[in-house]
Amino acid sequence: MSSFTRRTIMQSGLALASSAAAPRIAFAQRGGGKTIRTVGDITSYDPVVSATYSSHYHATMVYDTLFAYDSQYVPRPQMVDKFAVSDDKLTWTFELRDGLKFHDGTLVSTADVIPSIRRWGARDGAGQVMMKYVKEISAKDAKTFTIQLKDHFGLVIDLLGKNCFIMRKKEAETDPAQKIDTVIGSGPFRLNLGETKPGTQYVYDKFADYVPRKEAPDGLAGGKVVKVDRVIYVNMPDAQTAVAAVQAGEIDFYGGPPLDLLDQLSHDRNVKLQVLYAGANVGIIRFNFLHAPFDSVKCRQAILNLVNQTDYLKAIIGNPKYYKICGSYFGCDVPMENDANTSWFKAAPNYDRAKQLLKEGGYDGRPVILLQQTSYPPAKIAAEILADQMRRAGIDVRMEPMDGAAMWARSASKAPPEQGGWHMFITSAASTDADSPLWICHRTNGEKGWLGWPTDARNEELTTEWALGETVEQRKKIAREIQENAWNFVPYVWYGQWVQPVLMHANLNGVLSTPFAWSAPWWNAEKA
Repeated sequence: MSSFTRRTIMQSGLALASSAAAPRIAFAQRGGGKTIRTVGDITSYDPVVSATYSSHYHATMVYDTLFAYDSQYVPRPQMVDKFAVSDDKLTWTFELRDGLKFHDGTLVSTADVIPSIRRWGARDGAGQVMMKYVKEISAKDAKTFTIQLKDHFGLVIDLLGKNCFIMRKKEAETDPAQKIDTVIGSGPFRLNLGETKPGTQYVYDKFADYVPRKEAPDGLAGGKVVKVDRVIYVNMPDAQTAVAAVQAGEIDFYGGPPLDLLDQLSHDRNVKLQVLYAGANVGIIRFNFLHAPFDSVKCRQAILNLVNQTDYLKAIIGNPKYYKICGSYFGCDVPMENDANTSWFKAAPNYDRAKQLLKEGGYDGRPVILLQQTSYPPAKIAAEILADQMRRAGIDVRMEPMDGAAMWARSASKAPPEQGGWHMFITSAASTDADSPLWICHRTNGEKGWLGWPTDARNEELTTEWALGETVEQRKKIAREIQENAWNFVPYVWYGQWVQPVLMHANLNGVLSTPFAWSAPWWNAEKA
């Protein structure tokens, strides 16, 4: 891997630009201290259909949730005022708090909540598991509803606090496979479609009628007190441009500054670096199970034998204080971390073994399409390294560069790769997500699941056992079995784990630490 160094892979000239040399960016409706500008491209407005983090950031602003996770990853009541569970633990009762109102002025009621839970439960990996144990969801009145279970299921609160966004009844009753076309939530911000220009900027205005909880803000929980008039996500794929824009004060926040620039940025008084996310990022090489060659477990195992995480992390991150070699299927430094079946990740690339596995798997020399996400530096660089390794193993790799929005749109296609589909793509995720077998990337329920549509019946059985575990110790034991099985059938491959500080302008204050990576909840934040 000596041909792939940090210097040769990174874009030439990605050195710090001085504030004086930074590009001037023309923005509509400049709002001074009342407007926060952050780098980002919202790939979808529907967090049920899309599992991308950008969709989650959007949803967190415009929708509210029944429960929300604090900075320590503990679920707290959010839209819910009171809740209780029956003595037999089969009936949960929830009462909504006062003051909940949608952006169109209508009051939030259980008529909105119940179909929102059902729509979420039809698509979300964790929601699907929970709904297997739900007998009935019913309204007692406009503010009170119950969830009746068929059997004991101890994760109801945990799962309702994760990605279960409450929509109006009209949108919530939309087919879970069909994207919603109207964005009206009850969250602290409302999407301003008049000034939003998809692919360029996304404008969110403060929702004046939002009633925050009385508790202090903590992660995504507590009182969501908005202190600015507007937040604008600006699509800025080039890292150098984004860094320079923060230095110049044209942009206030950038969640993914190149890590090789952090030491230099730490000396710039115009900006500050902060680790908002207590977890880490895990790099993912994702396969398409629907089409050859990766419908063959042998061909997926071949890729496992090619990936040496050190090669990727040295090139992508550079500084070892920010990265970690990690072979755990659940990520490292999390409760479910274990060492079952992890000898593969310690070895150097084994090209001879990979070639043999490809032969056994029936690889016939066909072109393999690797989608390269150019707007996300870790994925862009990892694709370069992976393509080189695959070619050395005799695979005809056709790398197709595209920005994040295009990649996520294409990755949703189940068409044959030669007809607009794909074989592989690269991304990353939060270790706090990877820690749960219920995470959408871990699910292996075929075409009902997430992109790549992996299938493995044993993994699904073990996932159910894990969800029904009564104690953390029981779940840890089952997690070892899940990991042993997973690294045999290879749903995907990790290329390492790292911490990502965010970059913000020095006059941005009150940005909260969160239980997810790369962005921030924009309540509580303000500009000096």
